[in-house]
Amino acid sequence: MRKNYDLEKRKYVIGGFILLIALIYLVRLFDLQIQDSKYKRSADTNAFLKKTVYPSRGLIYDRNGELVVYNQPAYDVMLIPRDVEPFDTADFCRTINITEEQLVKRFADMKDKRLNPGYSSYTPQRLISQLSSQDYGRLQEKLYRFPGFFIQKRILRQYNHPTAANVLGNIREVSADDIERDDYYTAGDYTGDLGVEKSYEPYLRGHKGVEILIRDARGRIQGRYENGAHDVDPVSGLDLRLSLDIKLQEYAESLMVGKRGAVVAIEPATGEILCMVSTPSYDPRRLVGRQRGENYRQLVNDESWPLFDRALMGAYPPGSTFKPTQGLIFLQEGIINLQTAYPCSHGYINGGLRVGCHAHGSPLPLKPALQTSCNAFFCWGFKAMIDRRSKYGTSANAFEIWKHHLVSMGYGYKLGVDLPGEGRGFIPNDKFYNKFYGEGRWSANTIISVAIGQGEIMATPLQIANLCATIANRGWFITPHVVKQIQDTIIDSKYTERRYPTIDAHWYEDVAEGMHMAVTGGTCRRAAMPGIEAAGKTGTAQNPHGKDHSAFMGFAPFDEPKIAVCAYIENGGWGATFGVPIGSLIMEKYLTGQISQSRKYMEDQMLNTSLYYASPKK
Repeated sequence: MRKNYDLEKRKYVIGGFILLIALIYLVRLFDLQIQDSKYKRSADTNAFLKKTVYPSRGLIYDRNGELVVYNQPAYDVMLIPRDVEPFDTADFCRTINITEEQLVKRFADMKDKRLNPGYSSYTPQRLISQLSSQDYGRLQEKLYRFPGFFIQKRILRQYNHPTAANVLGNIREVSADDIERDDYYTAGDYTGDLGVEKSYEPYLRGHKGVEILIRDARGRIQGRYENGAHDVDPVSGLDLRLSLDIKLQEYAESLMVGKRGAVVAIEPATGEILCMVSTPSYDPRRLVGRQRGENYRQLVNDESWPLFDRALMGAYPPGSTFKPTQGLIFLQEGIINLQTAYPCSHGYINGGLRVGCHAHGSPLPLKPALQTSCNAFFCWGFKAMIDRRSKYGTSANAFEIWKHHLVSMGYGYKLGVDLPGEGRGFIPNDKFYNKFYGEGRWSANTIISVAIGQGEIMATPLQIANLCATIANRGWFITPHVVKQIQDTIIDSKYTERRYPTIDAHWYEDVAEGMHMAVTGGTCRRAAMPGIEAAGKTGTAQNPHGKDHSAFMGFAPFDEPKIAVCAYIENGGWGATFGVPIGSLIMEKYLTGQISQSRKYMEDQMLNTSLYYASPKK
């Protein structure tokens, strides 16, 4: 019988085909069961409930150890959709103090993957956030009536004082962007928003823990998996000690009630911010709890901009508080010496240009010019520098050197304070004027207003206070900061290292003496305090949008400065009207703990005076 070789070959083909199919199945099973964890996760989800355990957020103290920000418990109502059974919605709503309409909307929002991208019927979902302790107590007693629901303990912030809102900040629920930027967060977590809470979030938040619970086939909790052997304990956040003196902060805010502006006080030797006020302000407790969203909307829509931190972000013309920088630059560049005197005929008059000034002696050298806040002196000095082509070649070159000195003193760029949102102010460069006037077509007279802190010059109250601290230290400063200590952590070295401007140290003593003369017998006479030698400089900053701004910077004691302050009051008029009293009262309060009897009238005046501010035109 002849053998059929075609049949023999077909047998091997069919066998190979079967083997191939088996191999494909094996590879697929390996992929599904070993490499692809999706099904394992699904099985684990059915068998286990992983509950996040949120850590305690770090506490915040003031420089004297007084507790300023602490934690309070809050409770979220959670559920696993597939485990929810029919329940009495009316009873549920009464228990947690919401309407049935609100409940229906919450369910709809929870299932909307546009609003809740991580939605799954197998995983815990948040239905209601931030239950009060009373609502939590009622729900806890009835929880057995609502299968599939459980309570998640959370941590919210509480504040011991209704002050320092913009410094402290607050916490809010994370956004989709937050989750994308930092894989620490998941939907429903909280993160710092504004102030210290935001800038020190990695230290304050701690590390989340996990509690693994085992469930039966019907989804009922049977206890902790392997008696908690696989649980992860949460790690509490680190405590912060601020440089703020919370009592000084409260006092400064009380002086600024009814006024718009800012106050910044710095300890010169350390760069530590003693108080930082921006008004109008708000009680930080308004941004805690279930009403946070509505209260936040009210603050956003408030025409007085309470959420705008004027101390950090406000860009103001520094006015005459800018004059000490000019004196320092002129001395450093050899434009003047201590005997150089310039005339003042009720102002600077040159080539048909006039910059007005009040009546005082003439001519004056630098120190009396600072004492009387003479506009003419600093205009003449500026012209002598910018137009000195024999030394600088062009006005543009001279201007760039002038600007370089200012930048080294902390103007024109961010100082680097440890708070979010810092503004840089504005110091123009030569290209700015070349573009506006044409290259080589401008001189000192063209831009003379910048000599006295007007025109295009803009500064933040923080920058002005830092300049004052630099003069108090006689030629150096430490980057201003509001956090003094971090628990078990060394603070960034930039908040401990000295920074030296381009001005030789010995010139600062002369400028400081001129500012001292302003207190003893000049424009800052209202800053004189019993038993305390102080130095100061007024600022009356012209404002194209209304009444002039009132500004002051000063430090005390003169020989061993412990505080440098800037007070800037929008539309306050002369610097001596509001800036000097507020700034000097803050210095006295900090140094002595009280206001002397001879100055009580001034304190009462500041506490009880409000300024009128028209609503902005829409």
